[in-house]
Amino acid sequence: MQLAIIGGGIAGLAAAYELEKARAAGAPMSYTLFESQSRLGGTLSSEIVDGAVLERGPDSFISEKTAAAQLCRELGLGDDLLPSNDAARRTWIVVNNRLTALPDGLMFLVPTRLIPTATTRLFSVRTKLRMALELLHPPRPAAGDESVAALVERHFGAEAVDRLADPLLSGIYGGDAAQLSAQTVLPRLVEMERKHGSLTRGMLAAHRAMRAAAKVSSKGSNSGAVFTTLRGGMQQLVDALVARLDPESVRTSTAVSGLERAGEGWLIKTEQDVRAPGTAFDGVILATPAWAAGLLLNAVDRELGEELAAIPYSSSITVNLVYGEEQIGALPEGFGFLVPVSEGRATLACTFAHRKFLGRTPPGKAVLRAFLGGARRQALLEETDATLIATVRQELAAILGTRILGVAMEPEHAQVTRWRRAMAQYAVGHKERMERIRVRVSSLPGLRLAGNAYDGIGVPDCIRLGRQAARELAALRQETLDAGARGDAR
Repeated sequence: MQLAIIGGGIAGLAAAYELEKARAAGAPMSYTLFESQSRLGGTLSSEIVDGAVLERGPDSFISEKTAAAQLCRELGLGDDLLPSNDAARRTWIVVNNRLTALPDGLMFLVPTRLIPTATTRLFSVRTKLRMALELLHPPRPAAGDESVAALVERHFGAEAVDRLADPLLSGIYGGDAAQLSAQTVLPRLVEMERKHGSLTRGMLAAHRAMRAAAKVSSKGSNSGAVFTTLRGGMQQLVDALVARLDPESVRTSTAVSGLERAGEGWLIKTEQDVRAPGTAFDGVILATPAWAAGLLLNAVDRELGEELAAIPYSSSITVNLVYGEEQIGALPEGFGFLVPVSEGRATLACTFAHRKFLGRTPPGKAVLRAFLGGARRQALLEETDATLIATVRQELAAILGTRILGVAMEPEHAQVTRWRRAMAQYAVGHKERMERIRVRVSSLPGLRLAGNAYDGIGVPDCIRLGRQAARELAALRQETLDAGARGDAR
């Protein structure tokens, strides 16, 4: 049995690792991983500069989703798992060029504590009154999908969308709350509205259940930290996975240019196959972005190709700035801040990375990690590194009131990374689209999809989907072999 994996990001690497485990255990299979770039890992990319860990892409993963931590432990990285410094966790929102703290008791965009909500400067009196009256919302029957903005505005008003939902979700998806699917992005809130009516009442009920569950032993849970990373950066996970793979089975700098059915299998053609017909495989895992998968599958199943191509993506930019702490003066408490679109700035968010994860930055150093781009600021991708760095420094100085902007206050190190069309957007109707995609995929034996466009955008989701795809193809092929053997015996 020969299997192919197209795409060497974290989903593709997780799939390859799963197949390598099966092969090493004696399963009659081989695999080939194709990656168009010269490096593996996709958006997981870290650099250590003078002892400071700088993340070009995701800086961590959600601890609640166990697939990433489980894989790290399998790879011998358990001792390097590092929980977020939640004792110091505090997030700010920029409102009228001033930092305003998110009120205590905020859970999944829902205020659950009266006094912090009543006293916060984040919302106007009108919005606070609306939040209080939200407790009276009656249950709402299940209806069709809608945007996150529509759901939040119906309960808490437009100001809550602008100052809360949009900046929080922009930091995760790089998208627009007016476009993102409530059913897919916030399914818990949709269900709470159906059952309780009031999101506040629903969240309080869920919180009581969570506290009861917390009394049960939570082995390996990183003491309840929201985020987890690796001491040496997320690149550690990539390096550990690559070290477990058969080098002969990995082809970097090899773009796949064609994919077609060949009998019961698949034929893959690369840009290097100028005259060759391609290579035959029994199964294929497409671990590319959905738009790239759509291009490859157009010739096989046009309807499937069009569905995949219709999944929108946004681009993003990360700018890491390293300073001496004395250079920039005192920063606000907490992990960083978010910037609503209404503020009219290029910067979407900034993380004080040296505080979020302790021990990854030398004493006396500060790492400020800014995010730009997103669905509304695609043009920033075309700016030069120097322009982007200057823009971030100017906006940080205006927001934080520090000396970052000063001509003499050049950062000790600056790093700019662009991620083009890398962040899948779960737009309104995504759930229905996924159902159509699954139907089309089920009609193409030996095909599986994995990545951030389908059932979760985070690192744990991609790992789960990659490993699941590998297991399914290996099991499917084994069933075919077993059925053939039974037929021969008869």
